[in-house]
Amino acid sequence: MKKNKRVVVGLSGGVDSSVAAYLLKEQGYEVIGMFMKNWHDESVTISNECPWMEDSTDAMLVAEKLGIPFQAIDLSEEYRERIVDYMFSEYKAGRTPNPDILCNREIKFDIFLKAAQKLKADFVATGHYCQKGELEVNGKKVYRLLAGADPNKDQSYFLCQLDQEQLSKALFPIGHLQKSEVRKIAKEQDLITADKKDSQGLCFIGKVRLPDFLQQQLQPKKGPIVVVPEELPIYDSKRIPAGFSFEDFDLETLDNLCLPIKYTADQGKKIADHNGAHYFTVGQRKGLQVGGTGKPLFVIATDTKENVIYTGLGEDHPGLNRHGLFVPNKDIHWIREDLRLQVGQSARYQSRIRYRQPLTWATLIMKENGLYILFDQAQKGVASGQFVAWYEGEESIGSGVIF
Repeated sequence: MKKNKRVVVGLSGGVDSSVAAYLLKEQGYEVIGMFMKNWHDESVTISNECPWMEDSTDAMLVAEKLGIPFQAIDLSEEYRERIVDYMFSEYKAGRTPNPDILCNREIKFDIFLKAAQKLKADFVATGHYCQKGELEVNGKKVYRLLAGADPNKDQSYFLCQLDQEQLSKALFPIGHLQKSEVRKIAKEQDLITADKKDSQGLCFIGKVRLPDFLQQQLQPKKGPIVVVPEELPIYDSKRIPAGFSFEDFDLETLDNLCLPIKYTADQGKKIADHNGAHYFTVGQRKGLQVGGTGKPLFVIATDTKENVIYTGLGEDHPGLNRHGLFVPNKDIHWIREDLRLQVGQSARYQSRIRYRQPLTWATLIMKENGLYILFDQAQKGVASGQFVAWYEGEESIGSGVIF
């Protein structure tokens, strides 16, 4: 029993955080429930519904049922600065941000954590499906971020930007459970959230149609949709040669394999118009509104400066596949600082570039300018601005923003 250790739980009004609070109380912690209000800006409508009011009420009712103190905290200003402004600037630059990862790093485990510490909390807890481990390296305690026990709900990818300090203060009470077990506990305890659907959309904001949201800040702007043929000579040089050894790769070869292709409009032919390159992302298929192409059309690149969308026909188009990617020095993050690669070193890890994607083997090569990641199998729809995370078994080792 953890007598008198105080923990603040981020109660979102959902079933996961409700059960997290219940379990902590059962384990003997002194639990405080806190609801984060991240959005109430009427000038930017996120949806016609107002989910945060309902969520806030549900969170309060759960706290009442559990007999724990409850308060709401308004983080909307910080959320706008750190998450929403970041999203707009990334989309404007033609990159694809991941607001959920940022929300965990910047809001839940930074601003929220500081608010909890003002309440003299020892820990903050969330309803994430991931687990925390500890080990000793050279006499020093090291925290490990581990996958959730439920493979369908593992959320370690969303926490891939946390550092040792943040992990030391974090608790994930439901990480060892299956989703079905969490619902069962909520029903047994008669919690109002037991049958509540999982929230979709932006972290702690609720339903949002991204194109609608973006159009309020990024003005529509007509430009060409260009179809690029799959016989483009540049694709030949982007394939990893058979029987290669990574030691043979000089910087030029690595750049060629890992940096995105810069297309020009004369490499293909225009087939339609779009309303703004910044509304689209690599790998996207829906929303182009172009018919009569036979095979489905996929976005293979966007150029927001020239306002051009480059597309390829069919999901086997070589422009959709990448054998490698690059993370500049400033965007590399190691959860396990003790495993940080030095210049000239390489390592083998499993990796993913999006939530719920199966892990795939890759070779990480550290050079002076940053980290090159080469996949054993080509990856589809790699977009600048996304996060790549690398793992050793169940453990998340580090992550970075794709160039």
